[in-house]
Amino acid sequence: MAGAFEWMSSTPTGSTGGAERPSSGTEYLVGVAVRAHGLRGELVVDLHTDSPDERFAPGTSLIAQRPGAPAGTLTVESARPHSGRLLVRFAEAGDRDSAEALRGTRLLVPADAIAPPDDDEEFHVHQLEGLRAELEDGTVVGSVREVVHGPGGELLVLARPDQDDALVPFVLAIVPTVDLAAGRLVLTPPEGLLD
Repeated sequence: MAGAFEWMSSTPTGSTGGAERPSSGTEYLVGVAVRAHGLRGELVVDLHTDSPDERFAPGTSLIAQRPGAPAGTLTVESARPHSGRLLVRFAEAGDRDSAEALRGTRLLVPADAIAPPDDDEEFHVHQLEGLRAELEDGTVVGSVREVVHGPGGELLVLARPDQDDALVPFVLAIVPTVDLAAGRLVLTPPEGLLD
């Protein structure tokens, strides 16, 4: 169940967080341009996908959303790992100044480019968000507002009525059941996790 994730979310574009964000319901965020790197037009990109080799393969076209600008298209020229991020060069940004102008650009792929998971125990983030979170006895404790990628793994952000959000590790011991058809997941939280 807590297997591979394609970092997608059903949260509106304007929100922030660690999971992918669709722009219009038909596109999913796979990365965000952080800053220019070097003089050759490379960009440091924060990843929001478990498939960077596929999403940032040379020749791949990505939808580019820049704050305050209409969406455009960027074509990946090269990509390589760098300190937990990716250094990406786009055909449209041949020098440092062009790359720097892309700072903050959200990089998206069309929804139809995202294949369904191969395994019943793998989920795309957008499938988890909005699910009702219940205890084993059926008590509803909230709903999944967001899935974030933390240093120790994925965390479910549970929106709870009249309480602060709770962070729940997305591991089999705590989330033994995900029932997409029923729109719910079952939690077996250790004592104090939801307090």
